[in-house]
Amino acid sequence: MSQRRKYRLAMLDDSSLREVFHIRVSLLGAISMITITLLSLIVLLSVLIVYTPIRNILPGYSASLRQQLIQESARVDSLQVDLTVQRQYLDVIKQLTAGDIQTDSVQSLDSVQRVERAQILEQQRNEVTEAFLTQYEIRERDRLQLYESASSHVVPQLYRPVRGVIVRSAQPDAKQFTTAIRTARNENVLSVLRGHVVLVERMENDCFTIVVQHNPLIVIYRGVSKALKQPGTQVEAGEAIGVMNGVQELEIEIWDAGSFVNPEEVIAW
Repeated sequence: MSQRRKYRLAMLDDSSLREVFHIRVSLLGAISMITITLLSLIVLLSVLIVYTPIRNILPGYSASLRQQLIQESARVDSLQVDLTVQRQYLDVIKQLTAGDIQTDSVQSLDSVQRVERAQILEQQRNEVTEAFLTQYEIRERDRLQLYESASSHVVPQLYRPVRGVIVRSAQPDAKQFTTAIRTARNENVLSVLRGHVVLVERMENDCFTIVVQHNPLIVIYRGVSKALKQPGTQVEAGEAIGVMNGVQELEIEIWDAGSFVNPEEVIAW
């Protein structure tokens, strides 16, 4: 019953002893008021920590803030680069409009990079290709001579390497040994005979040159958009070794023991 007993809490004026304020409360009521007050303070502090920057001073939140600052800084740098490129583009447009520069003299950054990359790849390709062909010719010369015999030697009928239209024939007299075929998009490039892939090289135009040894022939496939085989891989006649993109023309070149063979004479197109 003592918990329900009422108590009077009063405030008196010190000079006149006049009662200014009083409150009547029981022990149970005082405990309830204190509990409600503490819960209210806890809720208020939680809201302040969750929804205000105060949380950044607490342990554990500084790392996420630092990561966010790094991301925002990288984004600002990227925007600055984009802004610089846009300003340069607008300057070129203004110069073109004013007639200060000729249209043909303007090259995009991508074109310049492609030219530089093409020159580097061309130099590397010449060195690698010449070294490989020289070494391969020396190593295979003796073995391929037995196919030169001649009059009795007949080149076998070859599998059609790709479906398409011949747009340029080989001209051995003019030192033009390749036959060009225009194909559809995603057309497979097929091996003309059973053999081994001896070279897969990426060219400056992002296409591939594939060299396959089909005893006794060596067939060179140029302009392949995507190579499906790696050097040293054995392939069967009619097996896909690459894919065309429909833009580049497939150029095929056939050699028999060092002698040129016209693809149009040994392939049923």
